[in-house]
Amino acid sequence: MPPISPFKIAAIQMVSGPVVQENLAAAEALIREAVGQGARLVGLPEYFCIMGMRDSDKVDVREQDGTGPIQDFLSRIAAELRIWLVGGTTPLQCADPGKVRNACLVYDERGQRVARYDKIHLFGFQSGEERYDEAASIEAGDTPVAFDSSYGRIGLSVCYDVRFPELYRAYAPVDLVFVPSAFTVPTGRAHWEVLLRARAIESLAYLVAPAQGGTHPSGRQTWGHSMIIDPWGSVLACRDSGPGVVIAEINPQVISEARAKLPALDHRKLHRNKAL
Repeated sequence: MPPISPFKIAAIQMVSGPVVQENLAAAEALIREAVGQGARLVGLPEYFCIMGMRDSDKVDVREQDGTGPIQDFLSRIAAELRIWLVGGTTPLQCADPGKVRNACLVYDERGQRVARYDKIHLFGFQSGEERYDEAASIEAGDTPVAFDSSYGRIGLSVCYDVRFPELYRAYAPVDLVFVPSAFTVPTGRAHWEVLLRARAIESLAYLVAPAQGGTHPSGRQTWGHSMIIDPWGSVLACRDSGPGVVIAEINPQVISEARAKLPALDHRKLHRNKAL
């Protein structure tokens, strides 16, 4: 494969609601805005297609793997705009009829699906009246997923996964890591940026974190601060709150230079911890 030239990448920030078609329309407008700014690889946030009034709402709109309006949308827009699209997460059917797999689906410029990653680590949090238990409506995945693309090797993760560095170590070396997310405000304020920068630094890779960012119809508040981070841990671009596009240039030479200066990946003594 010939060397990859610098290219633009975009992280889409949304404030999704309970109506799938409205969210798809909002996502399409933002994707088109990103492509208009030159992005060739675009990432959507976790739950881009639905942030329901109840956790069970995503179960009601779950799709069979490979077919359904959400998956059709992702395939269509990737093919139409000739981009690679990391589709945030889509609720897919699983063995338990009361739960879904929270799946990150990736499509190439032909609209062909090239990867599926099911969120492994499920968020649980309680502080005062704020409480979350993803395991009540989501079946956890169990398989890390990295794949080769026209823009380098990409590792996939989702939101709460970012707290588990062993997942990212299993991917190394990769060129890009995606972390589509819907972080809460309390945990986001305290930990979001430092976790993302740590994962980029230890991977010596670019990290792209498209996020939900604002107050949703259910009253839930998400932290936002979608960002793109370089292999040295510098934040190249960030959007605090509200729908919008975060865009930056990715330069493969920067990855090579960072790994030449600090060959930490070559210095590892413990490789590929299987306990994710």
